[in-house]
Amino acid sequence: MITQDENIPLEAATVYLERVKDSSVVSYTITDKNGKFTLEDKTYDANLNLYISYIGFKTYKKNILIDSKPIDLKVINLESETNVLDEIVIRSRAPITIKKDTLEFNVKSFKTKKDANVEDLLKQLPGVEVDQDGKITVNGKDVNKILVNGKPFFGNDPTITTRNLSKEIVEKIQVIDTKTRAQAFTGEEVNSENKTINLTIKKENNKGVFARIVTGAGTDKRYELAGMFNRFNNNQRISVLAGGNNTNSPGFSFGEIRQMFGGGNSGGSYRVRGRSFAGGEGITTSKTSGINYADKYGDKVDVSGDYFYSGSDSNNESSTYRENILADTRFFTESNSKSSSTSDNHKVNSQFEIRLDSTLFISIEPSFNFVKTKTTSERSEESINVDRFLTNESSSSSFVENDAKSFNNEFSITKRYGNKGGFIRVNLNNEISNSDSNDFLESTTIIYNKNPSDPNNPNISQEIVRDQFRDGTNKTKNLSTELTYRLPIKSKELFLDFSYSYVNNNRENELSSFNRDIGGDYTVFDTDLSTDFKYKDRRSTPGVKLSFKNKKLSTGFNVSYIIRTLENEDLLRPAFNIKRRFEDLQYDSSFRYNFSAKTSLSANYSLNNTPPQLMQLQAFENITNPLNTVIGNPNLEPSNRHRVSVRYRSFDFQKRSGFFGRISSNFNNNQVIAKSTIDEDLVRRTTFENVDGNYDVSAMAFYRKRVKLDSLRNLSIGGGMRSSINKNVNFNNAVKYSSKVKTLGPSLNLEFEWLNVMMIRPEYQLSFTNNSYDLEAFEDEEFVFHSFNLSTATFLPKNFEWRNDISYSYNPNIADGFQKSAWFWNATLAYSVLKDKAIVTLKAYDLLDQNTNARRIATANYIEDSQSMVLQQYFMLSFSWKFNSLGSKGEVRERGFHRF
Repeated sequence: MITQDENIPLEAATVYLERVKDSSVVSYTITDKNGKFTLEDKTYDANLNLYISYIGFKTYKKNILIDSKPIDLKVINLESETNVLDEIVIRSRAPITIKKDTLEFNVKSFKTKKDANVEDLLKQLPGVEVDQDGKITVNGKDVNKILVNGKPFFGNDPTITTRNLSKEIVEKIQVIDTKTRAQAFTGEEVNSENKTINLTIKKENNKGVFARIVTGAGTDKRYELAGMFNRFNNNQRISVLAGGNNTNSPGFSFGEIRQMFGGGNSGGSYRVRGRSFAGGEGITTSKTSGINYADKYGDKVDVSGDYFYSGSDSNNESSTYRENILADTRFFTESNSKSSSTSDNHKVNSQFEIRLDSTLFISIEPSFNFVKTKTTSERSEESINVDRFLTNESSSSSFVENDAKSFNNEFSITKRYGNKGGFIRVNLNNEISNSDSNDFLESTTIIYNKNPSDPNNPNISQEIVRDQFRDGTNKTKNLSTELTYRLPIKSKELFLDFSYSYVNNNRENELSSFNRDIGGDYTVFDTDLSTDFKYKDRRSTPGVKLSFKNKKLSTGFNVSYIIRTLENEDLLRPAFNIKRRFEDLQYDSSFRYNFSAKTSLSANYSLNNTPPQLMQLQAFENITNPLNTVIGNPNLEPSNRHRVSVRYRSFDFQKRSGFFGRISSNFNNNQVIAKSTIDEDLVRRTTFENVDGNYDVSAMAFYRKRVKLDSLRNLSIGGGMRSSINKNVNFNNAVKYSSKVKTLGPSLNLEFEWLNVMMIRPEYQLSFTNNSYDLEAFEDEEFVFHSFNLSTATFLPKNFEWRNDISYSYNPNIADGFQKSAWFWNATLAYSVLKDKAIVTLKAYDLLDQNTNARRIATANYIEDSQSMVLQQYFMLSFSWKFNSLGSKGEVRERGFHRF
């Protein structure tokens, strides 16, 4: 038992064993609420050093002789440490440290492959999962922000940090609930669905240079180039990066090993029910560059900023076959499309944090964005009725140029008062944006009548030909402000918050359409296809919140009253001007109980209301698509959504086993949905209505356990289950109906690791889907989808690393003419040279040449099969080199995988 003064048990103290000869971690755990712990492991060492650490206490150390009998350490009393400094705590060697709401990992305790980046490191941490697209979850919560020494690193894309920063320069990884800077300053409890990861750099590593470059060339003219330079000088950080490739990566990645294929767009996809496997459509050539700066001026001002440029050229071709299901009949649509586009995006982010004293905090975050795009597209489509007669067909081609500029600024000032947790805060946010578009459009739409004498040659009933130039302008001016006053009722535990927010959003939308005249110029104004709107959205929301927090329990209840006015001025059609006022109550409540540092339960409930969009309220006829006329409904009511979610988490750090479960549900009333009627020519007329009874309920549960076979070999076993049921009330050709979609998705994965020798990870997923309807005209449907993935790594002979990523997908429900199954195999062979400072890599993409983008999407109204252009097989030889002068860590060399 671990105790403090007066024999009070210490919960969440870190207990770990180190080898005497090299201080490497053998095993670790944390104490329970009674201060007790058990360490079970296998070792060949005759004796080990036992360490016990806890913030605010001196680290306990004892050399233990190892034998086959259990060792009872009795009661260990930790001695209080006076004047504990933050830097002393940060430099603790404990593998895991729990500090209030922060979970901290010591990087040195988690072994990775050589030349590992931060993403490779995260995959080794207990409770952390990273998928093939780089999305990170911690105990089931998404990570939406990555910081370096508490500051942003190239905007809000976590993969720029995780895939391009080396593990070598990181000392600690801290996981916290996502908060704003102002919330962190006041220590507020937040009901966040997201996590933030902060990477801290070791003090001696915080001065020097870290650089990395990679270049590669391959078959089919494939290439990649990337470079990053980082200069650390205590509080100052300057980073520069640049890259480019034509392998569908986002534009900047170091291509070694599996990161070559980790951009989420590197291959084709195979989808069912909206799920994507192996990601991406079309072929994209991309280029990026950027610079990031962070510094601290004195003790009061922190500054950070970055400039990022991204450019791309994309080409895609796709074909689609859709079976449209009506209440009394069916019809079929076949389409083909081709597109090419270029884009240039310039973005500047900056952040200024000012602490005038210990009670006053100011945050200013301006950002600028400029985007320029050009898109050329062609599309053809034909519809056939249930008797297989051609009913309508259309073709179109367009060239669109778009320029968009925007400025955003978030300003916050927070003043703490007293010593009980009280504060007053003012937030002020504004947005100004402007976009201009030029669109040259040519289209032909033909509607046919049946020809009784010759069904194969129908008569033309109507032909709509358009040759137009469209000049569009969108302007936005948004302003929002919020005032919050916190009144402590019980010091640092019970609070009452009073708040008031005001939002004033204004948008101008002008689209002028001109038909070509007989002289070939676009001068004939087309009123029916032009718009000129001014939108106004104003809302006031007073609210009050009661919150409570102690070591075990945190809970809160918030109620607000929203007063909202929507106004639309139609300058071309004044008769359709709209002004609507909406008022309603909103609720938000949260509950979290920590049974121990290992186990917690949380629950949330909220009631929100959402007004109809203005385009859904506008009563004029929008005939932009000749085959689908859209008319708004000015009598729509706001929709209300009740959301309930429950999460349970339990993780045993010593046994490396954990369970995570979640149930979430949404119940919607007055939900706004589209209501279409389709005539005998298969032409739609769409409006909008409110419906009740829509809901969705989903549940997931995952378990993972790690078994240490011996000092070199480990086996991890994981399994999970996802399920959901959705009820949707909708209209099909003006007939109201409801549908239920039920899904069930079991999964199983194994991982075997042999230190410095090999790693193998197989994973199998199965997905069952059942669609049922309350209309006799609709047939109930069932779908099954199979997915298998295999990842392997071999680290022999010395300096070699051979990796394989193999996936197999099978969908028996795909229509004839589309590929039902596919094997996808990527392989890399890497060889370290120049004393592990450089790597030569041979990569094979789609080794079996079976990459596909076949997919099936099924809803109550249609079943659609589609296939599009994907990246094809190629081989690439690349060379990467790194330079590191960041203290002693620049000399660290690690090989193979190993987790403790």
